[in-house]
Amino acid sequence: MLPPPVFAQGIVVTHAAVAIAPAVAEMSILLILLSLRQVHKLDRSLKNGEPWAATKPIAMGQELVGQRVGVIGAGYTGRCVIQLLHGFKTEIWVYDPYLTTERAAELGVHKSELDELLASCPIVTLQAPPTKETHHMIGARELRLLQDGAIFTNTARSHLVDQAALLAELQTGRFQAALDVFDQEPLSVDSPFRQLDNVILTPHVAGASRQARWRQGRTIVEELQRFVAGEPLRHQVSAAMLETMG
Repeated sequence: MLPPPVFAQGIVVTHAAVAIAPAVAEMSILLILLSLRQVHKLDRSLKNGEPWAATKPIAMGQELVGQRVGVIGAGYTGRCVIQLLHGFKTEIWVYDPYLTTERAAELGVHKSELDELLASCPIVTLQAPPTKETHHMIGARELRLLQDGAIFTNTARSHLVDQAALLAELQTGRFQAALDVFDQEPLSVDSPFRQLDNVILTPHVAGASRQARWRQGRTIVEELQRFVAGEPLRHQVSAAMLETMG
C-alpha cells in the first residue's frame, strides 16, 4: 500500500493519540470491574423493582486484585492499561509482536503469544491498533480459546475482531464481553448484540473525557509551537509508522 501523498509532498504530520490513551485505559479498567462485580445488573434490578433479597445474590462477583489479565497491544493505550493494572497487583500478560523482551521486562509484564494469552488469561482486553496486520486477528478459532466465564473487552476497534464469530460465541453465554466499538456505528436498534445479557455495550466513548479533550488540544498546540520554532516534534508520524499504528 502506497503511503498518503502528504509524505511525498514533504508535509510534516503529527498526532495526539497519546492524549486520549489515559481515558481509554480508564474505561477499559472500568468495564473489567463492572463485568467482575455486575454493578450494572444490580442497578438495573433495583430500578426495575426487583426484591432486595433477589438482587443481592447478583453481587457475588470477583475482585480484580491478583487476577491474570491479558493485554493485546502495548501501544499508547496498552501501556496505560498496564500501568493501571499494576495498581491492582495483577499478573499481566501481553501479546504484541513488536514488544521486545527487554521492553516487556521494563513494563513488568509477561510477553506471550496470542493463543497462549487467550487460553491462559481469564480477563482479556484488546488495545491493538487497526492495521492491515490486525484485521480480524480475533476470529472464531481464537474466541474458542477463551476460558469459560472469561471477560473479553474491546475499547480499541471492531476491525480487530470478526464480529459474526464474536456474536456467535457470546450467544452461547460461555463468557462475558464489554464492547465500545462496532463494525457499524451507530449500532442498529435491532442489533443482536443489544439482546445479550452477558454483554456491556457503550457507544464508542472510551476516549471521551473532558481531560482527554483538553490534552488533545494542548498536545497539538504544543506540536505547532515546536514546529514554528524549528524544534523536533514529539509525536511526528512517518510513512513507515503507518504499518503499525492506527
